[in-house]
Amino acid sequence: MSATDKLKHTAEELQGKAKQAVGGATGDRDTQAEGLKDEKMGQLKGVGDKLKDVAK
Repeated sequence: MSATDKLKHTAEELQGKAKQAVGGATGDRDTQAEGLKDEKMGQLKGVGDKLKDVAK
């Protein structure tokens, strides 16, 4: 797995955390839920990256 992909997935996770914070601060539950989804997708992709590295 390339370092670029790993950075993209980490950035997606951090962006999700930021959306959650904004949603929580503004009371926007949709933004908060979208942030949670983005964070979890970034984490899941990160796990996939690690599995690919182990499989090499």
